[in-house]
Amino acid sequence: MARKVLILTDGKAGHENQSKAFARALGYEFDLVEIHFKSAFHKALSYLFDRFGIHTLSLFANWPRQARPSQENEEREGRACRGHDYAAVLGTGSGTFYAAKSLARKLGVKCGVVLYPRGYRIASFDCVLAPAFDRPAPAPNVIPIPVNLVASDAAFYAAGTEAFRARYTPSAKPAVALIVGGPNKCSTLSADWMRSQLNQIFSTYKPQTTNHKPQATNHEIWVTTSRRTPPEVEAVVDSFPFDYKLLYSKDHFNPIPAFVQLASTLYVTAESTGMISESCTFGTAEVRVLDNLKPGPHKFRRFVEDLASGGYVNGARKVDLSEQFSRARKLLEI
Repeated sequence: MARKVLILTDGKAGHENQSKAFARALGYEFDLVEIHFKSAFHKALSYLFDRFGIHTLSLFANWPRQARPSQENEEREGRACRGHDYAAVLGTGSGTFYAAKSLARKLGVKCGVVLYPRGYRIASFDCVLAPAFDRPAPAPNVIPIPVNLVASDAAFYAAGTEAFRARYTPSAKPAVALIVGGPNKCSTLSADWMRSQLNQIFSTYKPQTTNHKPQATNHEIWVTTSRRTPPEVEAVVDSFPFDYKLLYSKDHFNPIPAFVQLASTLYVTAESTGMISESCTFGTAEVRVLDNLKPGPHKFRRFVEDLASGGYVNGARKVDLSEQFSRARKLLEI
């Protein structure tokens, strides 16, 4: 039995981490290879080729040289560790879909992808983990999932919590944590909006607070901003008397693993799909979403609404993907 899967990555951390999470959920170690189309034209050509059943690695800039494990792996395993030793080829994102399918055929193994490969022939992928908010058409090889995959485990959260406690000692009071993202094409994040949200949170959890001076300490309130948070929004956050405060512009420490593990209630801005996914999958906190989304039936709103209808948002229910991963193993025959 092969001991690894091969992950093709487009170099985007959000995509790569989902592929890693998929591999770990399948119970396999992995080798990682970054691939890129030679040009936008070659990517466009891949859709046409796929439609006609043509699968070639010639559209990519770095094949076939990188399509094998490292020499270190070969020496450790004591044998020629070539492509046919992989159990499957995995990829996440449009930059990897065609490559994963093409290489899997070349190696004679199954192909599994994360996200919906719109524009390619869906039926010719062996397994597709498709976000439910993409509304994928029902198919035997398509497995809808309610959240993004998160490449974390118990050890990751334990280490993150220990690092947080080395910086800050929480009290015995319940903690309310806030994760602030930033605007994107489907959301806004203004200083006035942030101020109104924080006023409401402080009035709820520290109701006797006046003029930003806490008179009661019913709860601890924690916050972290992100690299996407606008400076004017960070300034508003900085003006409130949080018990723990991390401003990304001043400190790149990551308190989110501790927030997920320790908070009783966790607020996340609605555009932060990765953080919402993590919060709804791990820990025990009740997850609440701060709605900074623009109007319209876009995927971010569908994502939040689906989680709310499932009890994962505005509730403490956690996502369990064990059934979906079991189906994926059967489809990939591993």
